[in-house]
Amino acid sequence: MSSKIRCPWCLKSEIEQHYHDTEWGVPLYDDQKLFEFVILDGFQAGLSWKIVLSKRENFRKAFYNFDAEILATLGQNHVDLWMQDTGIVRNKLKLEGVIKNSKAYLSIKQEFGSFHEYLWAFVGGKPMLNNWSDHKQIPAESVEAKAMSKDMKKRGFTFCGPTICYAFMQAAGMVNDHITTCFRYAEVKI
Repeated sequence: MSSKIRCPWCLKSEIEQHYHDTEWGVPLYDDQKLFEFVILDGFQAGLSWKIVLSKRENFRKAFYNFDAEILATLGQNHVDLWMQDTGIVRNKLKLEGVIKNSKAYLSIKQEFGSFHEYLWAFVGGKPMLNNWSDHKQIPAESVEAKAMSKDMKKRGFTFCGPTICYAFMQAAGMVNDHITTCFRYAEVKI
């Protein structure tokens, strides 16, 4: 184990620590990766992040590497197939949501030109920088996450409540919620 100071949430497992050290909180502008994060954060609701991370490669395989063009064309027969896949989280509503969210994602891309332009507008186009000294200070949602959630729901997304949207914003680097003593706080700070 490294002597680096990290956010306490990632200390429970190597997979969470690796994710924290390499991805979490890094400003992300790639549409397909942002879509993947939206889907994965929806699956994380009610579960541990470790479970979702441990199944991430299986999700990629099952969901055609999060290719929304393909996913948007699928129907109930694919949901039924996914329900048999022990490598992913088998929640029928969340699986149906993948198809709905794919259609909503494509609609947003058509309207805004890109998914990242749409999403980043909720934070004024640049990461919000918080200064938490203790992980207990970090909120579960924000005004921006509530606005994102409301608009995404209006556009047909599912599993995008304010708490899920805030977790997504943290993951995609739209908000820097690394605690100030964490070595990643300064590394992802823009």
